[in-house]
Amino acid sequence: MYVADSRAGTPDSPAPASAPASAEGAARPRAGRRRAAVAPTVLALGTVSLITDVSSEMVTAVLPLYLVTGLGLSPLGFGLLDGIYNGFSALVRLAGGHLADRGGGRHKWVAGAGYALSAACKPLLLLAHTLTPIGLILAADRTGKGLRTAPRDALISLSSTSRTRGRAFGVHRAMDTAGALFGPLVAFLILRATVDGYDAVFMVSFCVAVAGVLVLVLFVPGGSTRPPATTDTPRPAPRPTLRAALALLRRPALRRLTVCALLLGLATVSDSFVYLLLQRRLGVPDRWFALLPLGTAAAFLLLAVPLGRLADRVGRWRVFLAGHGALLLTYGLLLSSWHGTALPYAVLVLHGGFYAATDGVLMAAASDSVPDELRSSGLALVQTGQALARFVCSIGFGAAWTAWGGRTALTASAVALAVCALFSLGLRPPRPPRSEGLA
Repeated sequence: MYVADSRAGTPDSPAPASAPASAEGAARPRAGRRRAAVAPTVLALGTVSLITDVSSEMVTAVLPLYLVTGLGLSPLGFGLLDGIYNGFSALVRLAGGHLADRGGGRHKWVAGAGYALSAACKPLLLLAHTLTPIGLILAADRTGKGLRTAPRDALISLSSTSRTRGRAFGVHRAMDTAGALFGPLVAFLILRATVDGYDAVFMVSFCVAVAGVLVLVLFVPGGSTRPPATTDTPRPAPRPTLRAALALLRRPALRRLTVCALLLGLATVSDSFVYLLLQRRLGVPDRWFALLPLGTAAAFLLLAVPLGRLADRVGRWRVFLAGHGALLLTYGLLLSSWHGTALPYAVLVLHGGFYAATDGVLMAAASDSVPDELRSSGLALVQTGQALARFVCSIGFGAAWTAWGGRTALTASAVALAVCALFSLGLRPPRPPRSEGLA
């Protein structure tokens, strides 16, 4: 990992005037600054995300099987719940971003409220056994995710420079994905060791989520991470209102990124459906189902930092679209007639590569087009478009699977993804000035 020196100031702060004048002395600080690319705030937030993802992925790993096999939901019913789980947060992301921006330093506390709400929902799954209460609990859980995501990503962005944001988001997503790697493994071990396995998974998940909230409260800085304003080049700052946030879409780069995220999200099949398709294709026993997300998480973990660094060098837009190319290959493998032993490994590696090339990279690209004062709101705009699109995709895919079968539904999704990717090639955002980073 690229750990920042905690003695350093803000990422954009200049070198002190008393630095040694010799060539050797000057070279050392420069080399140190190149390596000090990730601020302590990023590492603290990464730790929170790691712990929280252990909790959430424990539930996510067993939820498809619990709902479809345990409770007997149809693919359409599961698609509705999965759409709620992945897309309901879109309804509150703008509110979370706006609350964080209005406070001038509330990013931590708005994010903390979101983490706490999601944690409180975990034990409630023990009491729900029908579609309506499960849907309400998942909606509340995703409300918490919607509140926390934009403020958390704003903290990462504001504590990084424009030239290192891809790397910073890559490090955070790698730590986040380490939790996603351990979560399904813990769920698998609990299911193997207990009689009432699902109940035990939900309760352990709650305890782990509480630990994540405590780490956030104790170790993440509470104040704003943005650099102090200078007095020699004053500029009017946009007032953090909802109208000002929506006005950010007038910026061509941010508008095009939002449109592309929305279009590509309409053809992004939910992880749960990918795992269900892979299980049925290979005949994976139910007891091994919870291990399938490990392949995606492992690939994401290994590729997040390298692809983040690559995005900083060659352009975030290129890496973002290449990630959707990896997703298209994933669909192709699931639709192919290949039955080799390497098939599940290839599918899961490509699936993890898709997330490594798109998740943090998209936020790094959007950060370049949003002022500090509206950073949470601007990132929430992009996240909202993407989440709404994936909500629609989950419901549509579940309905198509129920009506025509999983293979036909996936074929339609693959065609839609190819069309949206080709259209997105023509919407390439204008490249910002070199000093502002790469789009």
